[in-house]
Amino acid sequence: MTKEEIAKIFREKGKTLGCAESFTGGLFASEIVSIPGASHFFKGGFVTYATEEKKRVLGIGYADLDKYGVVSQETAGAMASHAKSLLGVDYCVAFTGNAGPDVMENKPVGEVYIAVAFDRCVRVYQYNFNGTRSEIRNQAVETAYEILFSTISQFN
Repeated sequence: MTKEEIAKIFREKGKTLGCAESFTGGLFASEIVSIPGASHFFKGGFVTYATEEKKRVLGIGYADLDKYGVVSQETAGAMASHAKSLLGVDYCVAFTGNAGPDVMENKPVGEVYIAVAFDRCVRVYQYNFNGTRSEIRNQAVETAYEILFSTISQFN
């Protein structure tokens, strides 16, 4: 799946997209906006790299972040859900994970959570990628294309 195919299906179905990124640092948004005409479906996103910004910008509760950690299924789901609401989009994808070089919150390098919020649903997927920081980030973005394509094809 390519970003161009994602753009095509979002335009064809008349749906909007947003994102909330942590360890990907805006890579997903950057890739999407490199597509001519992306403004027809991509409405924006948040890069909340620091834990404090997940709390302040996205409104994720302190208790949840303290209980589950930043690199977790719960945080990924909350990021997608909160960002979807703030952006007013049909679909919102979120990324949290550990791209290395060290273990973080007892989570190994390469542990990644990608969430997609749509309708009243949030689906979270866990992956264990290998490679450098850059390779892990790129794998996460590429995987998000697959998740988005599958989700929008199945539910709309």
